[in-house]
Amino acid sequence: MRILISLFFLLITTSSFAVTFDGKFIQGSFILGKTEPGSEVFIDKKKVKVTSDGYFAFGLGRDRKNDVVITINKKKIVKKVFKREYKIQRIDGLEEKKVTPPEEVYERIKRENKWIGEARAINSDLAFFKNKFINPLENAIVTGVYGSQRILNGKPKWPHYGIDIAADQGTTILSSGTGVVTMAEDDLYYTGGTIIMDHGHGISTIYSHLENVLVSVGDQVNQGDVIGTVGSTGRSTGPHLDFRINWFQTRLDPMSVLQN
Repeated sequence: MRILISLFFLLITTSSFAVTFDGKFIQGSFILGKTEPGSEVFIDKKKVKVTSDGYFAFGLGRDRKNDVVITINKKKIVKKVFKREYKIQRIDGLEEKKVTPPEEVYERIKRENKWIGEARAINSDLAFFKNKFINPLENAIVTGVYGSQRILNGKPKWPHYGIDIAADQGTTILSSGTGVVTMAEDDLYYTGGTIIMDHGHGISTIYSHLENVLVSVGDQVNQGDVIGTVGSTGRSTGPHLDFRINWFQTRLDPMSVLQN
């Protein structure tokens, strides 16, 4: 299924620089910027990399309340970040140990979260992030949306930070964008079979609950290549793919990057 995304374009020109933004300034959005090559760019107080042809990227968190300040060559642009309303999603029938883990798995969860955090912290010079992403499952149905407050077995838990895409067990999963594999694990506690891919400049994608992981760490994968198959591993009630995108540790709405 192709996802139709409405994109917002902004052109700002001064005597010293020009910049365009591709994306919506709303909570959860991925923003692709383009300015003069060689420019120095800060998002709030964080310096970000700029490609040789002037591209940079950043994201707006689910609960961001304040404006975003983009500084290019010491010139500031202040953009209002618009608020979103999020759904409440109730999921029952989960194994109780997956909702409230027993103490004996705390160290495992802590260790796995550290691995995931390290993969998301990579700040490579790859420039694949500037290309459009595709839906990793063709002709599939989105059953869970970004930002929704999760009620698991009746207990309020963290919001959902990806999109759930339903598909039959064993359905092939495609790489949403070209990138380098930074995690390829068969059995994480919460996410089961998990792949993380680096697309450059802090932009990463995550594929979770896989039945089979068909890539290895260090592989460069092209957009559209098969990387795994749909499963129901980890904390899951049925076969589906949990697909996520991040800007470093900021979790973004995958629907803001998927192409038509």
